[in-house]
Amino acid sequence: MFVHLRLHSEFSIVDSTCRIDDVVQAAAEDHQPALAITDLSNLFGAIKFYKAARGKGVQPILGAEIFLEGLGADPLALSRVMVLVQSSQGYLNLSELLARAWTQNVVKAQAVVKLAWLQELSEGLILLSGAQAGPVGQALVQGDESRATEVALQLASIFPHRFYLELQRAGRPEDAVQVAGAVRLAARLSLPVVATHPVQFLHEDDYEAHEARVCISEGEILGNQRRVRKFTGDQYFKTSAQMCALFADVPSALANTLEIAKRCNLTLVLGKPQLPNFPIPPVNGVVMSVEDYFRHVSHEGLEARLRHLYPNEDRRSAERPRYTERLEFELNTILKMGFPGYFLIVGDFIQWAKSNGCPVGPGRGSGAGSLVAYSLKITDLDPLQYNLLFERFLNPERVSMPDFDIDFCQGNRDRVIDYVKLKYGKDAVSQIATFGTMAARAAIRDVGRVLDMSYTFCDGISKLIPNKPGTHITIDGAIKAEPVLAERLAKEEDVKTLLALAQKLEGMTRNVGMHAGGVLIAPGKLTDFTPLYQQPGSDSAVSQYDKDDVEAVGLVKFDFL
Repeated sequence: MFVHLRLHSEFSIVDSTCRIDDVVQAAAEDHQPALAITDLSNLFGAIKFYKAARGKGVQPILGAEIFLEGLGADPLALSRVMVLVQSSQGYLNLSELLARAWTQNVVKAQAVVKLAWLQELSEGLILLSGAQAGPVGQALVQGDESRATEVALQLASIFPHRFYLELQRAGRPEDAVQVAGAVRLAARLSLPVVATHPVQFLHEDDYEAHEARVCISEGEILGNQRRVRKFTGDQYFKTSAQMCALFADVPSALANTLEIAKRCNLTLVLGKPQLPNFPIPPVNGVVMSVEDYFRHVSHEGLEARLRHLYPNEDRRSAERPRYTERLEFELNTILKMGFPGYFLIVGDFIQWAKSNGCPVGPGRGSGAGSLVAYSLKITDLDPLQYNLLFERFLNPERVSMPDFDIDFCQGNRDRVIDYVKLKYGKDAVSQIATFGTMAARAAIRDVGRVLDMSYTFCDGISKLIPNKPGTHITIDGAIKAEPVLAERLAKEEDVKTLLALAQKLEGMTRNVGMHAGGVLIAPGKLTDFTPLYQQPGSDSAVSQYDKDDVEAVGLVKFDFL
């Protein structure tokens, strides 16, 4: 039996074509009990992988391959090692390591972890040596056993009983030297070895598509004979039987994959919203609970609205009962669902915006149906006047977070976000990552370029993909819908080659961006919930999880549109 502990998914962005659902399915079909995802310097796909693996009865192991600096004589020399999460504390520590690397130590567009950080945040993590790309492996390949010994002992002291020398046989010329050297070193230093396989694509025949993806990111041509090939055709998702045959001469390296899987016991709590704490000011010297304060300001706000709507006191007295009844119904629903803090937080930053010269929209979407929102001046539309339903916004029978679409003046929006950071803490506020994918037309153009086909030819094929705004058209769907494309596919070998390769890359994650309006406010440090990412050259961090995954881990999204 064997467990894959090293795997790059499409969320490594530049060097893998493994789609999460597909690799989880492959592990399940091969009856592998567990599977790790170890993307390069990120946990972008961690929550999607965690849910997919649990859904297929495969134990998910989270981890990351990281760049490390600070080992040995040259403090700036970089090497690659791999960390796997054992526990909740390990998950928090890995999130913190990745956040620090992306926000404080980016070298040549790559996040780098400092050795001092690794020493500080090693609890709950298992370290694998990185095979021939790691500091121990590099020394062994260069024939420097004393250096390999020194580094191995240093890492083993930081990770006592949690450091493994990694063995790989992936068809590279230096693999044999590294494996033989690591086995000798392990015996001499009484360190455990573990077999891993650097999985970059799912099936053996996916190698060309994988190389095309690498070429797209590097601006290279697939047929360039001088191109440095970093990967081999052997780096597909091997079965347990294939891996057992590959390392039959080192049975302990196979057994340790299962041992590590048993040592990794992370359970994530998903789907439980974690609202930030709204600081409750005293009212007439009285300190109220958040629930009582919420009721108090809502009734007070309603009374102010009624005075404006009905200046005549008799008319106001006549109208008040129906407004009060609706307000009480909404208040009871909001309190029952546990969301008073959300309304108070939104109301607070909207009032700040209005008081500090930042125009705010009157409200739109289902949130305009809330009388509480109108009373707290979140919206400026009287829902009773327009017969708007509160149940479209919040419904106890369909529990989901409230979500106000708030329009701020474009020139002042960042000022409001800065206010929120000041109030709740810079470490608690960020924007949200988005992941761009290769749409059908883009995939055709990109693949055509790396195949060195003419721009005119590829552009002509891509324009045969129907362009229907709001509709996702795949290459397969286009072939069925567009007779000219189907005819050219049947008759032209170049079209067949182009579309076959483009289909393998279509829909794959291509880049990381920032959500247009979503802002996270956490009840404490963001890295207690999500690692952070920062585009090289940017000064604004975003969550490494997209909007669906940040909500899954409990973070609440506020829309600053």
